[in-house]
Amino acid sequence: MVVGLNHRTAPVAVRERFWISEPRRYEALVQLSRAEGIEEVMVLATCNRTEFFLWANDASLAANSVLRLLSAEYGLKLCEWQHFYRLLDDAALMHIFRVASSLDSMVLGEPQIVSQVKGAWQQAQKVSSTARFLDAVMQKALTVSKRVRNETAIGNSAVSIPYAAVELARQRLGSLDNKKVLLLGAGKMGELSARYLVNSGASSILVVNRTLEHAVELATKLGGKAVPFDDRWQHLVDADIVISSTSCPHTILSRDEAEIIARERKQRPLVLVDIALPRDIDPSVREVAGVFLYDIDDLENVVKHNAGEREAAASEAQKIVAAEVQGFRRRLLAERVVPTIIALRNRLDEICRQEMESFKQENGPFSHDQDQMLDAVTSRITQRIAGSLARELKDLPEKVEQEQMTAAVQRLFHLETPQAALAGTRM
Repeated sequence: MVVGLNHRTAPVAVRERFWISEPRRYEALVQLSRAEGIEEVMVLATCNRTEFFLWANDASLAANSVLRLLSAEYGLKLCEWQHFYRLLDDAALMHIFRVASSLDSMVLGEPQIVSQVKGAWQQAQKVSSTARFLDAVMQKALTVSKRVRNETAIGNSAVSIPYAAVELARQRLGSLDNKKVLLLGAGKMGELSARYLVNSGASSILVVNRTLEHAVELATKLGGKAVPFDDRWQHLVDADIVISSTSCPHTILSRDEAEIIARERKQRPLVLVDIALPRDIDPSVREVAGVFLYDIDDLENVVKHNAGEREAAASEAQKIVAAEVQGFRRRLLAERVVPTIIALRNRLDEICRQEMESFKQENGPFSHDQDQMLDAVTSRITQRIAGSLARELKDLPEKVEQEQMTAAVQRLFHLETPQAALAGTRM
């Protein structure tokens, strides 16, 4: 199951409320892995989505566990639940594969999502909140993503968020030649934006970060200069373009501060591009004369421009994803009954062993060769019965039918729910 919201279902003002920072993702993983209805869980949180990938033994209980977490930790109100989607079974697999293949991204074909998915999976593995099934799903999702990139042109004409940021600056300022750029934050998106700006004619790059060493490191890579965080104000006055992408949990530029900067600039236009989540810049800064603020939602409009080639590639990629979902779904259905099959085989072995011991006591003694022959016959009977039932369970095309048949086998042979039979193993 997938529970989450993204750029299609919620504006940035809603997304930033439910964005989960990396340290809090660890806490959420630990909490949800112990919650009702959930067996395995991972959390994917980017500027465009916050999603919970779940392997659930009870979909309703699992969704309610996520709801309780968001309500307790992030103040989710019932009326805001409309921004969230809940996807089950095939729809959930389709969504996860599409996300990993960048088909659900704001920017079709953008490469960053693959590393973000890998990072979310690795984080979940560190706290052991994924196991047999989600690990298999994520392995397959990354395989599908690689196939999509190799077999389609989805990544050939991807317009990235940093590219969109540069286009917005160009639309407002015209030529970018000799423009001064200030980076607030030393993240990857800011770095990519700065490189685009330099390639478009910008003359200087200043990097501001709370950790000066990180600012120095990035400034060296960009051929710019590092600035201590406390000295940022004068440089904000001097800059033409500001790209803000910090990980600060609150705004770092208010409307009042922007008005002071605008006055000191004497109405020279200043372009602010806020690509952080939560946002770095108070949205009301838009109302300050001479200051032009753009956020992630504004960038989406640029990204949609000339999307025809990407859409054509996406159509081909979607066919690949759909075919992979069907094949993998059958494999998952088969794997779900493996613990029951193992438990059944053990139960049949136990029954045959008990009956054979009684037979030998009543009709024996038997020679060594006769004992071996009797054991071989009972083993073949066990294999035939277990194998026949295994094929029936694995080949059932629908999940509900398979669950009913599995439950019937468990009742008929008095099997306990075999959850731990294959714990920790990989598919």
